Amino acid sequence: MLQCARTESNKRFSEKLVDGPQFEDFLKNDVKEYNGKLKLDIGESGRLRLPPWLKTEIPMGKSYSRIKAQLKQLRLSTVCEEARCPNIGECWGGGSHGTATATIMKYLFYDRSSILVECLVPDFRGDEDCVATIVNCNLDVFAHNIETVERLTPFVRDMRARYRQSLAVLKAAKKFNPNLITKSSIMLGLGETNQEVEQTLQDLRDAGVDAVTLGQYMQPTKRHLKVVEYVTPQKFKAWENLGNQLGFLYTASGPLVRSSYKAGEYFLANILKQRKKQQIDSHTTS
Repeated sequence: MLQCARTESNKRFSEKLVDGPQFEDFLKNDVKEYNGKLKLDIGESGRLRLPPWLKTEIPMGKSYSRIKAQLKQLRLSTVCEEARCPNIGECWGGGSHGTATATIMKYLFYDRSSILVECLVPDFRGDEDCVATIVNCNLDVFAHNIETVERLTPFVRDMRARYRQSLAVLKAAKKFNPNLITKSSIMLGLGETNQEVEQTLQDLRDAGVDAVTLGQYMQPTKRHLKVVEYVTPQKFKAWENLGNQLGFLYTASGPLVRSSYKAGEYFLANILKQRKKQQIDSHTTS
């Protein structure tokens, strides 16, 4: 009798979960109920208040603690820590996929057992010989971040960096190895227009870029550029849909997404492993 009662109770609870609010509903409520300002007016000198969807929990857990201890023992510095990435808890903790990811200098390591290498490179001042050297070093993912739209590039990036030069570097990587996965990243919230973001995505796709990430710019210190706009989760979702329509192999777009975003790396890792398996099978049968 008791067992039957528990079974019936569990069934009713499951039905309530199905009929209840979904994750997207909580995001909608956050946006709807947030009364703070999301965008600075032209010439405004104040700072925007952090919206609720950008507030993250303190990272913790066994996997996170284990990786932190290992990195400290090996005296390795990570981009995750230096850039104060808001996704460090998810990436080091393994997330729902159980695959821990840490970005160390220029290389990305997947779960420390099956290692795939992603190289995040500068633009080499447009020197294609340097691009060829990196492409031919047997890496898995060639990453170079365009960072922002063309109009804002002189104000946001190093004065030596140029928008068209970055596109040329990404295009050259594909020229040297058409099968190589290329990747780039865009920061939003610096004053760009919708039309400019759309054009940047199109430019990246025209350069043969396979994967793109879009995330919210966060002001790391008072000496850095201020946040001009906090982009809503719904708007990020719209950019993700556009990226998929344009034909990117993978588009990760969200307020907390960064260039080494956990979910995207897991997706690309599976693609790379499948490609390697196909290469081995083809050599075996030939």
